[in-house]
Amino acid sequence: MNENVRVDVRLTVWVRGKVQGVGFRWWTRANALEIGGLSGYVSNLADGRVQVVVEGDRSACQDLLVWLRDGDTPGRVDGVTEIWDVPRGGYEGFQIR
Repeated sequence: MNENVRVDVRLTVWVRGKVQGVGFRWWTRANALEIGGLSGYVSNLADGRVQVVVEGDRSACQDLLVWLRDGDTPGRVDGVTEIWDVPRGGYEGFQIR
């Protein structure tokens, strides 16, 4: 496979830990914008997790996932669960919800 071929994907991530009330959504959006070429959103869930839905090139999505797992994030990340899928579209930019 040619490594230069762009493959668009949808990545949904649930982040567990001390991730609400610590600037985690703002920081996630800032990193998504810095990586570039990503659209989607980040939101708090009622159970204390943060959900990230992102679409874009697979390598860019992978960069954000690595950051969510291993980066110097605000708060404390105890675990990350992800699902990869085909993109559905409908997002303009990367939003905080």
